[in-house]
Order: sequence, then C-alpha cells, then structure tokens
Amino acid sequence: MMIINRNILTLDEFTIQQLRQFPQATGELSSLLRDIGLASKRINVEVNKAGLVDILGDAGTVNVQGEDVKKLDVYANNQFMGVLKHGISCAGIGSEELDEVVVFDDEVSNNSKYVVMFDPLDGSGNIDVNISIGTIFGIYRRVSPIGTPCTKEDFLQPGNRQVAAGYVVYGSSTMLVYATRRGVNGFTLDPAIGEFCLSHPDIKCPSSGKIYSVNHGNFFSYEKNVQQYITACQKKDKTNGGPYTQRYIGSMVADVHRNLLKGGIFMYPGTIDKPKGKLRLMYECNPFAFIIEVAGGTATNGTQRILDIQPTELHQRTPMFIGSKEMMLELENFSKV
Repeated sequence: MMIINRNILTLDEFTIQQLRQFPQATGELSSLLRDIGLASKRINVEVNKAGLVDILGDAGTVNVQGEDVKKLDVYANNQFMGVLKHGISCAGIGSEELDEVVVFDDEVSNNSKYVVMFDPLDGSGNIDVNISIGTIFGIYRRVSPIGTPCTKEDFLQPGNRQVAAGYVVYGSSTMLVYATRRGVNGFTLDPAIGEFCLSHPDIKCPSSGKIYSVNHGNFFSYEKNVQQYITACQKKDKTNGGPYTQRYIGSMVADVHRNLLKGGIFMYPGTIDKPKGKLRLMYECNPFAFIIEVAGGTATNGTQRILDIQPTELHQRTPMFIGSKEMMLELENFSKV
C-alpha cells in the first residue's frame, strides 16, 4: 500500500493555507496561481514528449522580437492564454509571443483584479537539444477601474508594482517557484499524482556564491567595467573566494534558478550592437528581479534597480545583472571605477 506523506503540501493546499491567514483576502490571487500551475502541467506533458510528436522545430513564423517561433512556443502560449481566460482571476494578459495585450472582455474577467505578463517558453531555442527550458510570469494589480475592460496602462507598470511573480523549470524534474512579498517557495511536480508539491519552502538566495553566468562569446562587445569584472572573476585566488566558476546554459530560467539556490550572479549586458541588451523587461527581467529581491538578492540594469524602471513599451529590452547581494556589490564597485 502506498503511504502518502501528509506533511508535504500541494500547491493548492499551500495557497489555501496562506489564504486562511488573511480573512479579508478574496482568494483571487490564490486561484490565479493555481491556474498557472494547471497551464504549466499541460505544457510539461508536451515538453516531455516533444521528440515523439510533430511539435519540435520552427512553426514557420517570426514573433514581434524578430525571432523564429518554435511550435512548442505557440502551444505554451495558447495554453496559458486559454487557462487564464477561462478562469475567474485574470482581466487580461501580455505575452512575449504577442504584439499587443489580450483583454478578456467579459463580465467575470472585467471584475478581476489582476493582469498577467508572461514568457510562455523561455529558452525555447534549446528545445531541440533537450536542455532545460521554462515559463516566466509576473502578476500585477490592475490600475483601471474594476468592472471595466483592462487597458494597456495596467500592463505598463514598473516591476515594483508586481504582487507576485514566478517561473517554471521543465528539466530533470519540473519545478514551479513563485514569490509574493511574504516569501519565495518552490514546488516540484510529482508525476505519480500530477500535483506540484512543496519541496523548497522559504527560499533564500545565498549572500554570495562561486558561479558567474555570462556569454563569454560577447566579451569584447561588453562595456569596459563588465569586462573588468569578468576578468576579476577568473583571476580571484582562494584567499578572496575565487576563482569563480562559469556556468552558462543559455536558458535564463535554468541559469537564474541555479544561482538562486546555490548563490551566483547572472549577467546579460548590453553590447556594442545591442546596447539595450536582449532580455525583455516585462516578461523576463521584472519577474526574476522580484523573485530574487524577495529572496535577498539584487537586480539592476547596471545603473538602476530593475524594479524601478518605468516601462514605455510592452516589449522593452534592458541589460540585466542579477544575483547574490555580495557578488552584485562587487560588480557595482567596478562600475564606479
């Protein structure tokens, strides 16, 4: 007979338990997080069998970023959009795969308090070679009047206005990590019961680490201070905590997830050709900045806190430096030279 450990909470049980601590809460945010969990489980099924069905490779179109759209990108986007539209807790969505926001203009959705920004499948260029990929999301309380359709202004809010953010890693195990201002918690999908179970409660980002994550191929296109910091990471000796180890997967979800748990710094600087960098402020940087800061780390664009940037467009790009607080301070010192 299978013995079930009732000390391990599922995602649903955890969100309900959290809800009980706030009698005035409506439960809408908890419902929204459970909807995101459902969409992630559906995507996980397809990710795990992607090599067996006609879902790998390019869909033959290009997204608003000018990148080739993968078939699994389209599937993931449709799953998130469908689940959130048919739920009761989301007024509209913004997706990296869509040119404009999608307003769920119906009576239930118009009375919802939240909008969601997401990258349905981050790192999708790695799908064909079976490297970990993921989903990233940020949740905002809308600023438009409840009872009316949401507007673009609901989405163009700085990251410090997020009420929750999270990501899902589709890897050797599938894990959902989400943060509210009360903390960061991680849930691992148990395939035996099809539920996310609390596996990493109250995650704290180590104040320092030995991992730096950056694309060395662009080294000579980075600003001088970034080059100097990378060189310092390599030259450190054991007396001052080094040398650091470079780990760069090319899938932001996987890189930042590892550094969140083990300590480290992830860098995606601007280059000579792309001074604004490649990462999207709204779909990638803001959610991760929120998560890392709640966990005790730091995130900047090199000169400004990521969460304080006022967005001016949905698909805005920004340089990104994120990770353990002490390593971020080291980087900052090079910026002052």
